[in-house]
Amino acid sequence: MVTEKATNVSEIEGDEDDEEPGEVIESAPPLKVGEERELSISGVKKKLLKLGHGWETPELGDEATVHYVGTLLDGTKFDSTRDRDDDKPLTIKLGHGEVVSGLEHAIVTMKKGETALFTLPPELGYGVAGRHGVVPPNSVVQFEVELVSWITVVDVSRDGGIIKKIMVKGESNEQPGDLDQVLVKFRVALDDGTIVAETLEEGVEFYVKDGHLCPALQKAIMTMKRGEKAKLVVQPQYAFGEEGRDASNGVNSIPPGSILNIDVELLSFKPVIDITGDSKVLKKILREGEGAVIPNEGATVTISYMARLEDGTIFEKKGIDGEQPLEFITDEEQVIAGLDQAVATMKKGERAILTIHPDFGFGSSEVRQDLAVIPPFSNVVYEVEMIDFTKEKAPWEMSNNEKIEAARMKKEEGNLLFKTGKYQRARKKYDKAADFVNEDGSFEDDEQKLAEQLRVSCWLNGAACSLKLHDFQGAIKLCSEVLDIEFHNVKALYRRAQAYMETADLVSAELDIKKALEADPHNREVKLIQKNLKQLQAESDKRESKLYMNMFAHKTRDTPVATKKLKVEKAEDDKTDEEVVGMKMEKVADSSAHS
Repeated sequence: MVTEKATNVSEIEGDEDDEEPGEVIESAPPLKVGEERELSISGVKKKLLKLGHGWETPELGDEATVHYVGTLLDGTKFDSTRDRDDDKPLTIKLGHGEVVSGLEHAIVTMKKGETALFTLPPELGYGVAGRHGVVPPNSVVQFEVELVSWITVVDVSRDGGIIKKIMVKGESNEQPGDLDQVLVKFRVALDDGTIVAETLEEGVEFYVKDGHLCPALQKAIMTMKRGEKAKLVVQPQYAFGEEGRDASNGVNSIPPGSILNIDVELLSFKPVIDITGDSKVLKKILREGEGAVIPNEGATVTISYMARLEDGTIFEKKGIDGEQPLEFITDEEQVIAGLDQAVATMKKGERAILTIHPDFGFGSSEVRQDLAVIPPFSNVVYEVEMIDFTKEKAPWEMSNNEKIEAARMKKEEGNLLFKTGKYQRARKKYDKAADFVNEDGSFEDDEQKLAEQLRVSCWLNGAACSLKLHDFQGAIKLCSEVLDIEFHNVKALYRRAQAYMETADLVSAELDIKKALEADPHNREVKLIQKNLKQLQAESDKRESKLYMNMFAHKTRDTPVATKKLKVEKAEDDKTDEEVVGMKMEKVADSSAHS
C-alpha cells in the first residue's frame, strides 16, 4: 500500500482557473487516449489510457476507490492492488495523506471508469527518503490508476460535526429550503450498530424549519437533492449532546455523548415560497406548472380552488364539484390581496396550497362567504390550481394607437382610484400609463404630441399621489420630469414646492413658487403656500437667532438660573426644521386640482 509521502497535497494544488481537471491552460482540449500532458505546474504528467464516463471528477475530501500499479521508470514494480490475494481496489480518503501527494493530485483529475498513467517527480512521490529499499531516493515513479468509483464527502457543519457521504446522487440541482416540506426516510444507529430510530418505508413528512429528531438531520437535508441517499456521521453536539435522550415516540434511549450513524434518503419535497417576504402569504407547490411564464399585472387568470379556515371549515369553492372556475384580473383588488399576489406567481397547470394571514386576507371583519362565515382575524387556506391565464399586452406588442389608448385607460383607472383614496394603486396606474407612451416609442408628429401630453399628465398625477403617500423625493422626481419638458408648468412647480417644503428645503421651494407666480400671478393655491412658506422662513430665522444667542449665553453666563433658562430654550430649539415644517404643512389645506 502506498502510505509514505513526501509532500502535502495542499502544496501542489493546480491553477484555480483550469477549465478542466488535468489541463495545463484554460483553452487546452481534453486528453485523447494515448496522449500525455503535464498537469498545471505540479510536474505530474498524465497519459490517458482509457476514457472515463461523464464529466464529474472527485475532490479533496472525497473517498476514491482505485486500482493502481506503481513502478519505477525501468519497469520495476514496487506496489500493486491487483497482486493482492483478494484483488480488491483500495479506498482512499483524498487529502488525508493516505497516499503520496502526487497520486492524490492525479486522482482528482480522473473521471469514473478512467484509466491513466501518471509520472510523479520525486518531490511529489517518495522524495529523498525513498521507500523501504523498493523505491530509491529521489526517484521518479509511475502509477497506472483506474478510478473505479468515488463517494462525495461533505462536511455539512464545517467543523467535522456532521459528515455526509453521498451514496446515491439526487435527480436535480434543487435543494430544500428552510420553509419547504420534506418527505424523508432514515435509520439511526449507534457506533455499536444498535438501531435507535427508523422510519416506515414510506418515510416521514415535516417542514425543514420545524426540524425532526436532532439538529443534524435538518442541516443535512438542506444540502440534499431529491432522491439523494447519504450516510451521516453525527457528533454529539449535533445529536443529543452529553445528556442523551430517554426512549419516547418510537425512538429508543440514546446514551450521553453518543455518535450517531444515520442512513437518510430525501424521497421528495414540496417547495414553500414566501410570497410577501414576511411569511404572511406562503405558497406550497403541490404540482409544478408548465414552462416558466407567469401572469403579469393586469393579466386575466382562470383558477379553481377550495378555500377553508385553519380548522378545516370550507367556506368557498370555485371550479370544483360543479362550480364554475373563477376568472379575474390581477392587481385589481378583485380578490383578497394574498390570493391575488400568490396567483401572480403561478404557472399554467400549477397546483399549490396558500396560507394567508388576515393582513392579506379578510382582516378584522366578519365576512359571510358562500358556505361559511369567516371570523375576524382568521388565517385562511386555499388549495388552488392555475387553469389558464392571458397576459396583458406589453407596450412593445402594441401599435402606436394601441399604446395611446392603453395609456388613456390606465390614467382614467388611476383617477378613479385617486378619488377613492387608493393612492398607492393609483400611482401604479399612472406609472404604467406613462410607460405605454414613453420617449422610446417611435411616434409620428401628431402621435408624439398626444403621447407627451399623456406623459406629463400622468407624471403630475403621480406626483400628487406621492405627496399623499409622503414620498416627497418621488414627487420631486416626477415634477422635475415634467419641468424638463414644460419649464413653466405651474402644477409641477406648485407640487414640487410642496415637496421641498416638506423636506425643509425652503430655498428650493421659494424658487419654484417664484417661477409659478411669474407664469400665473393670480394662482390662489400658489399664493397660499407662498404665505405658509414665509411663516416657515420666519420661524426658521427665529430659531437660528435663538441658537446663536444661546450659544453666546452659554459662554458668558454660568449661574444656575442662567443654566436652567438655557435648557428650556434649548428644548424648544431641538426641534428640527423638518419637524417644524411638517407641523406647519399639516395645517395647509390641500386645494390642488387633480388633473
